[in-house]
Amino acid sequence: MLSKSQRTQLIEVAQAARLSAYAPYSNYQVGAALLTKSGKTYSGANVENAAYPDSVCAERVAIFKAVTEGERGFQAIVVVTRDGGAPCGSCRQVLSEFALDAQVLIANESGEVVKETTVRDLLPEAFGPSNLNVQP
Repeated sequence: MLSKSQRTQLIEVAQAARLSAYAPYSNYQVGAALLTKSGKTYSGANVENAAYPDSVCAERVAIFKAVTEGERGFQAIVVVTRDGGAPCGSCRQVLSEFALDAQVLIANESGEVVKETTVRDLLPEAFGPSNLNVQP
């Protein structure tokens, strides 16, 4: 469970990350802040592309940054959007690879948490490494 100061700090990091989003097509800026079990925080912002399928969400940017730095355990992620939009299906799947029990805080641009849940609750019956009989 996140402390009040951790929640505040993660929301602020996600709000700041949102400002660096590249979203000229949707004009829907998203910022994310991912807290690893080791205590490090990684931020991400969505990056759109004229070829829409080549765009990437803020949540996955933060996750991929953390993974490429050697992190594999995640405690929480905060997602900030204009209106408190939830992570997409692709982001839920990527999160489930590493942290089914991670806290998920979804906040609007003012930093007000509109939903608090877990990855497991966002993606029930997630397909993961155990379905492939492998240990990551």
